[in-house]
Amino acid sequence: MTAVVAAVDVGGTRMKAALVDRDGREVVTLTRPTPSALDVPGALVRAVADTVAELRDAARDLTEGAGPESSTVDAPTVDAPEVDAPEVVAAGVVVPGIVDDGRGVAVWASNLGWRDLPVTGPLSELLGVPVALGHDVRAGLRAEVAWGAAAGSRNVLFIPLGTGIAGALMLDGHVVAADGWAGEIGHVVVEPEGLPCPCGQRGCLETVASASAIARAYAARTAGRGGVPHDAEAVAALVRAGDADAVAVWDHAVAALARILVMMTTATGIDHILVGGGLAQSGETLLAPLREAVRASLTFQREPHIERARLGERAGCLGAACLAWDLT
Repeated sequence: MTAVVAAVDVGGTRMKAALVDRDGREVVTLTRPTPSALDVPGALVRAVADTVAELRDAARDLTEGAGPESSTVDAPTVDAPEVDAPEVVAAGVVVPGIVDDGRGVAVWASNLGWRDLPVTGPLSELLGVPVALGHDVRAGLRAEVAWGAAAGSRNVLFIPLGTGIAGALMLDGHVVAADGWAGEIGHVVVEPEGLPCPCGQRGCLETVASASAIARAYAARTAGRGGVPHDAEAVAALVRAGDADAVAVWDHAVAALARILVMMTTATGIDHILVGGGLAQSGETLLAPLREAVRASLTFQREPHIERARLGERAGCLGAACLAWDLT
């Protein structure tokens, strides 16, 4: 038997899951749409249990030489035909929002509608193995330190920039959780008189520097002009082409993001910053001016190394595997 853990990343639109060995290799992977109505008691646990069952079935087919029966785009894929009878020894689940890792409770997720959902106890009973619950971004940082761009680092900030902005912090080799409340960098106010944020404040970083905010800002700035792009990737392309409106919006977002990174560097002493999420796909279009803006604002602080996260959309799933391996 080859020991593996089941890892499940529950996102707002998709669930990404895998059986993962100790070296971070995903032996079996699958992706599924996130079910609706996960706020109903037991629904999240059942959805994860069904996903793990499918992973186990795919692993069994693998060892028997049958291969997965489904031919759909989301069919489980296997990456290690030489693996001998994978045995699931633990499971890890990561979710967005506020997560109480110690109690194993998904406290709150605005996009998925749940409050105070017990996960680890009920799920462990169904699966018959120990279960860990964690926050998707904090877990993603664990994966980046174990198998990604932050390997060997001890003082790291991981900041995914997507529809929103989240953050995870590692200091002296320990991920900071603060009972599940740490990391809400997107809701630090950078413009007190700025745009309203869904959290109830005005001018949060998310309203300025998230991918969705950049797209909205460009659309507002170019109102009435034909061919206006609707996503940050298109705005980044216009920045590279020298479009003045795109450059103005981009520079505004980079300046806001740099202020927060300088604040975090000063307050915590981090020396490594990983930028992830969809906006990181723009590469040096984002990172080069961001490094310059951060460097220009530092005085006595050590300059953090700023780079793109390596694991992409698999970070959360692999982070769930890290949490699961901690239980063995």
